[in-house]
Amino acid sequence: MKKLMFVLLMIVTITLFSKALTVYTYESMGWIQDSLVERFEKQNDCEVRVVKLGDAGNVLSRLMLEKNNPRADVVLGLDQSLTLKAIEEDLLEKTNPGNLSIIEQDEYLFDETGHVYPYDYGAIAVIYNPEELGVGLSSFNDLTRYEDALIIQDPRSSSTGQAFLLWTIAVYGDNWKEFWQALKPSVLTVTSGWTEAFSKFEAGEAPMMVSYATDGAYSYHYYGSSRYLAFIPEQGAYLQIEGVGAVKGTDQKVLATKFIEFVLSDPFQKAVPLNQWMFPVKDVELPDAFEHAIKPEKIVLLQSTEVQENMEKWLNEWERIMY
Repeated sequence: MKKLMFVLLMIVTITLFSKALTVYTYESMGWIQDSLVERFEKQNDCEVRVVKLGDAGNVLSRLMLEKNNPRADVVLGLDQSLTLKAIEEDLLEKTNPGNLSIIEQDEYLFDETGHVYPYDYGAIAVIYNPEELGVGLSSFNDLTRYEDALIIQDPRSSSTGQAFLLWTIAVYGDNWKEFWQALKPSVLTVTSGWTEAFSKFEAGEAPMMVSYATDGAYSYHYYGSSRYLAFIPEQGAYLQIEGVGAVKGTDQKVLATKFIEFVLSDPFQKAVPLNQWMFPVKDVELPDAFEHAIKPEKIVLLQSTEVQENMEKWLNEWERIMY
């Protein structure tokens, strides 16, 4: 009898273990734990552990460290450039979610290899407090007029910071280093990620920070007015698209694929605007506050092959300029 009970206990333990899913994401995605994760757990009779690791760059670094002994099943929050690095390092597993048809536009499918699928997007912008800055902005060069006035994120650790660097390269081409040399005196501080930068910005440490063009919606939702304005230079906007994928080596590929499908489903997509402050990739009804978010008409781009071939060199050159 004892032997039988032991066997039954082992079967129950293995069954519970086999229905556990570990999701790596960045700090400000913690909102998914409020209700969405519980919903997925009930739908799939499983347990989900959400591990928050600073910014998306930190998430990629952890995946690289654990490459030979992966501890995550799903990664949530890699953008275009970080996805390229993750694929190059063979960190991701191909999946085939069954509800891709919900994605509003094909250009959001930035990864044609089937490793990562988009769930939100937004234009990078410089947000500012007009009461403190006092004047409008029209060009990137206007940012160089102010000393110690801009908070940026480190492109070596932050997806937002890396997108901002790529934006300047897309605008200035071979002259991007000259722009950064001119911009350096305007930079008050370089934070490791967006969350730290926004905390400093809201505390009034600087009147400008690198963020997103949807921040006008955030300002209107929480303050009832456009307390913060978003600036996109006349040269054009740079889109950041974030995606979700399965980690190479997961033994939960079926459940991981279901989680990807969940991220693309109505409950998750409808929660994106007022939590993630980005546009969802599914055509859902947007909250009224998003009338104050900017959807830019002019977009500047870099070819994925160019980014893949030059990212490490660009980061090293940026580091020499800033430090």
